[in-house]
Amino acid sequence: MLADRDRIFTNIYGQESYSLADAKKRGDWDNTKDIIARGRDGIIEEMKKSGLRGRGGAGFPTGMKWSFMPKESPDGRPSYLVINADESEPGTCKDRDIIRHEPHKLIEGALIAGFAMGAHKCYIYIRGEFYNEAMTLVKAIEEARAAGLLGKNACGSGWDYDIEVHRGAGAYICGEETALLNSLEGKKGEPRNKPPFPAAAGLYSCPTTINNVETIAVVPTIMRRGGPWFAGLGRNDKNTGTKLFCISGHVNKPCNVEEEMGIPLKELIEKHAGGVRGGWDNLKAIIPGGSSTPLLPRSICDTVLMDFDALREAQSGLGTAAVIVMDESTDVIRAIARLSFFYMHESCGQCTPCREGTGWLWRIMQRMVRGNATVEEIDTLLELTKEIEGHTICAHGDASAWPIQGLIRHFRPEMEQRIMEYRKMAA
Repeated sequence: MLADRDRIFTNIYGQESYSLADAKKRGDWDNTKDIIARGRDGIIEEMKKSGLRGRGGAGFPTGMKWSFMPKESPDGRPSYLVINADESEPGTCKDRDIIRHEPHKLIEGALIAGFAMGAHKCYIYIRGEFYNEAMTLVKAIEEARAAGLLGKNACGSGWDYDIEVHRGAGAYICGEETALLNSLEGKKGEPRNKPPFPAAAGLYSCPTTINNVETIAVVPTIMRRGGPWFAGLGRNDKNTGTKLFCISGHVNKPCNVEEEMGIPLKELIEKHAGGVRGGWDNLKAIIPGGSSTPLLPRSICDTVLMDFDALREAQSGLGTAAVIVMDESTDVIRAIARLSFFYMHESCGQCTPCREGTGWLWRIMQRMVRGNATVEEIDTLLELTKEIEGHTICAHGDASAWPIQGLIRHFRPEMEQRIMEYRKMAA
């Protein structure tokens, strides 16, 4: 269990104000000028030592990602930092709490990260429905600007830096980094083919790095306490540091909680969320990392650890660490069918396997919910997910396929039983 002294987000529940004055009392903006004085290479090296991996779902090493940005633009193009606050994954609610209660961690992190990649401008792309959070963020940026922490000679560092908040229209696909860039440019939110990668040609065809809110918000603490401190938390050097977990569904106390990477899933739920409704034996399944990650049955949940590698070995994923708990009262087939509708609705329609396939998945799942199908169609459904997975420009196709693959992998007998029951009733 994470010790209080190692917590990064000390106001995640909003017990104190988000104001600059209170943020400084909590340690934000402390010697930021000295951190910047360590230089671009020094900051990136410290981030590599920390082992921090992206907290938006992909889990790519942050320091390495920053190092892809060019040192000097040969043709004079500016560099940009874009922060992804388009938190649209069902079950995920961590970034909005960071923005709501600890915006100055994000703003300070944006300054440090922007300097490290040679950017003078940052755009924060926030989900349109997060109106109150967007207004909080704007006020916090204005506070920082008025205090000389942003703008010309930010923090007295000699580096000019500013941040602009851009509100999206609530499209799930704009959480994908290149679709976000298209939306930010005023275009339709459709993913781009890669290469070129954003570090070479991103926003306005300029070098760009896109990071998640949580990834950037932990940067100042890592720089103050050192990369080795962060790397010392977690299960191993591939799964370091702390993580915000969003626990919802059939638990006694749904919550956001910061914990150490690699904490057992059962311990996470019982210590922080008051346990499963009706006790652990009443657990049916858990989606461990947001709606796009395959669910896990209780037999795996008993022992699985909450980090990138352990969940991948269990044929699921950490994703955004949005833990959705389902007890025995859950119609798990209907739950996954509802997610199929979501992914069908949110497909941008650019790629044929996703545009057509997600509709097929949902229609077949509707019949699976009723039982009005054949046992052979379960294999057809699985084959369809394989035809979509890995055959689209972005990971939306994969996201639509994985929940169904998890259902068939672990709950096929329940699907077959429903089909048999329907046949008996129809006979």
